[in-house]
Amino acid sequence: MDGQKRKAQLDGVAETTLWTLHHRALAAKDPGSALLDPKAIEVIDAVDYPFERRFGTGNWGYAQGMAVRARCYDREVRRFLRDHPDGTVVSLGEGLETQFWRVDNGRVHWLGVDLPEVAALRKRLLPDAPRHRTLPCSATDTRWMDEVDASRGVLILAQGMLMYLPRDVVHRLIEGCAARFPGAELVFDTPPAWMAARTERGRWKYPAGYRPPPMLWGMTPKEQRKLRAVHPNVAAVRAVREPRGRGFLCGWLLPLANFLPAVRTRRPLWVTRVSFGPTKHHQGVSR
Repeated sequence: MDGQKRKAQLDGVAETTLWTLHHRALAAKDPGSALLDPKAIEVIDAVDYPFERRFGTGNWGYAQGMAVRARCYDREVRRFLRDHPDGTVVSLGEGLETQFWRVDNGRVHWLGVDLPEVAALRKRLLPDAPRHRTLPCSATDTRWMDEVDASRGVLILAQGMLMYLPRDVVHRLIEGCAARFPGAELVFDTPPAWMAARTERGRWKYPAGYRPPPMLWGMTPKEQRKLRAVHPNVAAVRAVREPRGRGFLCGWLLPLANFLPAVRTRRPLWVTRVSFGPTKHHQGVSR
């Protein structure tokens, strides 16, 4: 960074990238956090935006939740890179995520895809590099698929994005990925259906009064099983267990929820991995 502040003017779904950056940077600044992300701190210090007035001075629980989610995605990328060190990672709705710098093995090729206004801000803060570039394009616009080199393996990420799309649009996106990238995998997260429903009714509010945009799609065990039938090339659908975080909530309560059927559907974060076409993994849905 050159010390210059870049003004951010985003609203609606696009603004959620700033909420996520705010809490991920809070986690990265906390010595008690499980997330190492110095790039996030560097980026947030370069953004001219009223983070505290808009999102609050900091909520430790939300920050640690963002840390757990980030570490979960990092683990999935590292797993992919063990088998495909020269592979391509596609990050749909990448926003101001700094994951590339956390997991870069020196060989991976990375394509970020985001709305034009978000992509423009990202390019001012995080300019394209030889192995990382940002494409201004909606994730639902299949033109981004033409930009993907699938010859050395593909992993598609959709972090904090699919919940803002209607269910049928999500299914079409998964269908398109399954048809276009056999052998690839898609990893995405969603809130539980009950939480998504509360945001649609305007009843979900974060500190400082910020209300997230309506989340149009939430997860249930039944909905997760239905993804298997979206396209014949969907070979497996699996729930991904989140890594243990810090503190009572993320270190004990959320991990415990994975083992208690009565509260499993109430947990705030569902991470799902969908495998397409030929795969070495067993088919089906498992824990």
